[in-house]
Amino acid sequence: MRENEPPPRFDARPVDPVDRAHLTGTTRPSPPIFRYSPTPTLAPLVERFWIPVWSVEEPQTQSTLQHPVCLVVISDTYARFYGVVRGLSSVTLEGTGWAVGTMLTPAAGRLLLGRSVATVTGRWLDVGEVPGLDATRLVGEVRDAMSSDPADPRAHAAAMAQVEGRLEPLLPLDEQGELINRVVAWLVDHPEVTRVDELAAEFAMTERSLQRLVEQRVGLSPKWLIQRRRLHDAVERLKAGETSLADIAVELGYADQAHFTHDFRTVSGMTPGEFLADQPARSTQ
Repeated sequence: MRENEPPPRFDARPVDPVDRAHLTGTTRPSPPIFRYSPTPTLAPLVERFWIPVWSVEEPQTQSTLQHPVCLVVISDTYARFYGVVRGLSSVTLEGTGWAVGTMLTPAAGRLLLGRSVATVTGRWLDVGEVPGLDATRLVGEVRDAMSSDPADPRAHAAAMAQVEGRLEPLLPLDEQGELINRVVAWLVDHPEVTRVDELAAEFAMTERSLQRLVEQRVGLSPKWLIQRRRLHDAVERLKAGETSLADIAVELGYADQAHFTHDFRTVSGMTPGEFLADQPARSTQ
């Protein structure tokens, strides 16, 4: 985007999927979160934007099973680039505030960093340390856009336009970036795939080549990628009110319910049954 050029207009593009990553429940409520898809041109780089706006009397911890992508988060108090977290991600909300979150695609993190995202696995950087962002200007522009009313979709549109303007020079994607986007998208759409060799075979790759690709662009391993997909599928089913944990375990490819429970508890800190019991009651009508 050229200097002094008005930001592109965002048509209404709200998205509100069942959040497969966010471990919410009746005892773990979420603040209002506005979710938007990117402009079509930026879709190779941005999965979606999410903008939470909160006002809480007591500190409130939000926990997620992060998607296999890096994040850019600019709030009223900090601005960070997050690598992928192997286990549980948590953030504590206090007082009043807001954040403009950009969920990147698997391809985008390395393009912004200029190096393997494995160097930031499990940690975050101040956005000023990210070569692909004009951090000082970007943070100021996003905060200016959000200053009048953080809950106003027009403020969101202006803030997202500033982020997209910084990301657009990264297009077009490199060949490996296109490949990792396809790999992750295909895996999400094929829950029956539970082994690394199956994933490698689909893309005519050796397991070693797949390992290098996923490590460079996601920061973890193909095995982790499959496990995270399975846990996201589990969260989605439990939020939808499916109550047979044994059936869920079988459908997700686990040997038995005990293995499913172990994986879920190891990462989330609670059993699938505990998470299910904490979901809001669903209407039977």
